[in-house]
Amino acid sequence: MMRLASIPLAPRAAPVRRRRIAAAPAFAPRLIVMVKEPAVGRVKTRLARDIGPVQAAATYRKTLRAVLARLDRPGRWRTELGVTPDGALCSAAWPRNLPRRAQGSGDLGRRMQRLIDKAPPGPVVLVGSDVPTINAEHIGAAVKALGAHDAVFGPSPDGGYWLVGLKRRPRIPRAFASVPWSSSAALERTLANLSGLDIARIASLRDVDVVADLGAAGGALGRVILPVRR
Repeated sequence: MMRLASIPLAPRAAPVRRRRIAAAPAFAPRLIVMVKEPAVGRVKTRLARDIGPVQAAATYRKTLRAVLARLDRPGRWRTELGVTPDGALCSAAWPRNLPRRAQGSGDLGRRMQRLIDKAPPGPVVLVGSDVPTINAEHIGAAVKALGAHDAVFGPSPDGGYWLVGLKRRPRIPRAFASVPWSSSAALERTLANLSGLDIARIASLRDVDVVADLGAAGGALGRVILPVRR
């Protein structure tokens, strides 16, 4: 009888281990990035006066993609988008992994207050999506500040602010009533609304409103990894 030589089995492949990102705790801080559908003629209208609506919209899209990529840190805070207009909630412009909620109607202050009011329990940090030099370290500093303060602001050189965070305990303050938006008094008026609360400030950054702001952004515009400043 012919005997077949036994053929050793190939070694079993080692299981592929996927890197797991730790989920944020139930009451983790929440980062809400306010975004606007990047349609030509509807975003960065002041910048569009200098460089045209097509280029202005492209600049916003690049900044938006880079900022969202830098700031999404699932193990440290929960990131979501506050979207305007409301009909753009399902737009293909947004990353699929980020939850979204509509900003609703009203001026900027009403929309910001609504997003903060409707967020689940825990501290909330709110930022715009048109700040080219913002990074995760800035958000971490804001979250840390809310551990010892009632509110935190990231001021802008023009008298406004690019970040606001509220601890929301023991109550949610009415921070944005009668604020003159797009003016040099925006931060001052907001602070007056929070009179009596313990306020912290973090780094001053600038958003992109006019063509001069593009130069100030340096090499940060549209880059996920920011260049080292010397």
